[in-house]
Amino acid sequence: MPRPSFCGSADHAVSRRGFLNTAAASAATFAGMSALDVLSNPVLAGELKKKQKRVILLWLAGGASQLETWDPKPGASTGGPFRAIKTDVPGTEISELMPEMAKRMKTTCVIRGLNTKNGDHGGASKMMMRGRMDVGGVRYPDFGAVLAREMGRIDSKVPDYVTFYTQTEGRMPGESGFLGSRYAPMELTTNNIPEYIRKLDGVSEIDHIQRGELRDLLSKEFAKGRQSDTLGSHNQAYERVRGIMASEKLFDVTQESQKVRDKYGKTQFGEQCLIARRLVEAGVPFVRVARAWWDSHGQNFETHQEMVPELDHVMATLIDDLAERGLSDDVMIVTLAEFGRTPSINASLGRDHFASAWSMTMTGAKAKGGAVWGKSDDKGNKVVKDEVNAGQLFATIYECLGIKHDKSYYLGARPIPLVDPGFEPIKELVG
Repeated sequence: MPRPSFCGSADHAVSRRGFLNTAAASAATFAGMSALDVLSNPVLAGELKKKQKRVILLWLAGGASQLETWDPKPGASTGGPFRAIKTDVPGTEISELMPEMAKRMKTTCVIRGLNTKNGDHGGASKMMMRGRMDVGGVRYPDFGAVLAREMGRIDSKVPDYVTFYTQTEGRMPGESGFLGSRYAPMELTTNNIPEYIRKLDGVSEIDHIQRGELRDLLSKEFAKGRQSDTLGSHNQAYERVRGIMASEKLFDVTQESQKVRDKYGKTQFGEQCLIARRLVEAGVPFVRVARAWWDSHGQNFETHQEMVPELDHVMATLIDDLAERGLSDDVMIVTLAEFGRTPSINASLGRDHFASAWSMTMTGAKAKGGAVWGKSDDKGNKVVKDEVNAGQLFATIYECLGIKHDKSYYLGARPIPLVDPGFEPIKELVG
């Protein structure tokens, strides 16, 4: 399908970032066992489940329409051509483009009352990845960096924060802010498998091991009698790169059975969500999978008729797969974008940027399945009940993950609250 007419924002200019520039800051510490060993060991896997929550963020880059997904308005002048269908939650209806999720709404919490007020791609993306904007010279960490800090383990063999951004009309790079490069993401911008991490073909396996042992020996000798933050950081970075090398197969979908691969489908989005499941099962705290081209300023209905069924199928498959593996209480799936789409339909049969009354979902962890929070008016122009802003949303997500929303980090002696003061979680949505 030809790309619809997009807004031409400068934020849609795709840039690339060399993997090795962030590899040391985005991988996890290498230890004795590989991540695949953890997956195959039921005792270790069980212990992991008890200790750690994880998140898969399905980032609908460009802004998906709430009217063609979670908050349909059939029959309204703004409603468009698609019907609303009943779900397994009495009284809750969603778009007919999502028949699989209609069968699984008991697992999922929907917020229909988002009013985040920012309709600019760049600014809105930052807000919806952080829950707030930078102020007073403080660069705040995004959602993934916070999860890496809160849920990452010092002895982990896998990355703390992975983001797939290979299919998008624009980029929203991960931002670790004042938490520092230790919690920056591994950004996969050209391939589903990290690049430049394999040993050279001319180096045998035994040579590779022995070189590492020699390097460790020399490093320990050099460190004797010396105290240096730079030295410690260098050693940690080296170990974390070794951790990435040991985790490479986690990114390879061919390690899964054909039956499982067929369930997710052959699309890039489907394969990336399967890899995300592999990663969180192995202990990665946060994975973002971006699916782009939602910015439908033209041909909105054709765009969503193609893309929403893919989201419906892949999301339903991911929910089922996590449930079958006993991970529903430990992994939260979040669908989110920078904003929604206007109820009004423009001259190009498109919907424009709209941040005044839009929708998102949470599935798993302590998010209350089957709940619907917030209500927009009959045409979807404004929130008429239980309005939610970005601060409240993030406070709620953190509480659903067992993270106290009112905790503080420290920038020197300055306390920096995780969520801006005054914003409380929506208790009705925390199970």
